[in-house]
Amino acid sequence: MRPTFLSTAIPDSIFARMQGRTFIENPYISRADLRYLQVAYYGFDQKAHQGELIVHRQIAEEIEAIFRALFLQQYPIEKIRLMDEYDGDDNAAMEDNNSSAFNYRLIAGTNRLSKHSLGLAVDVNPRYNPYIRPDGRGGWLTEPKSGAPYANRTRPFPHKIAEGDLCLRLFTERGYTWGGDWTTVKDYQHFQKNLQLEKEIRYDF
Repeated sequence: MRPTFLSTAIPDSIFARMQGRTFIENPYISRADLRYLQVAYYGFDQKAHQGELIVHRQIAEEIEAIFRALFLQQYPIEKIRLMDEYDGDDNAAMEDNNSSAFNYRLIAGTNRLSKHSLGLAVDVNPRYNPYIRPDGRGGWLTEPKSGAPYANRTRPFPHKIAEGDLCLRLFTERGYTWGGDWTTVKDYQHFQKNLQLEKEIRYDF
């Protein structure tokens, strides 16, 4: 395959699929605010594949550059599919180890909109880099559930995002916050950009 890296307005066919799944009419983000990205990546099978992402227009160029750099270094990513293929179900996408971006949804365990709702967050290899939060009973929840073997970040295993990782470096050197650095929860798959948008909402920890 010929690797493709391209950022465009969201095509009509893609936007039609998003309706009622990952996009609903809202006061914060519109179709015009978002961009459709085609990015090449190396799968766990060590072969080149073509993936799709939707992100905010203000970060589209740098997200394209990050994934181009990951591809050139053959950084392994299992899947990059639009969240509409999972009907906007974040748990289903994480269980499938899908790397993704835009999805108009709440932060798990809260009533606040996620940065994904603004197209300002990207998750990478979520099964191996799970989201870990208090369960309200003195314990912890790991999402996805299949990510539980990878919650212990002190041991080595493939596809772990940690200090020295290429993916972590590429995002953070461009000013992205990494969920692995958070204190009240840990979200090792998650990178987000804090931008001043026209209509601000409460979305952050």
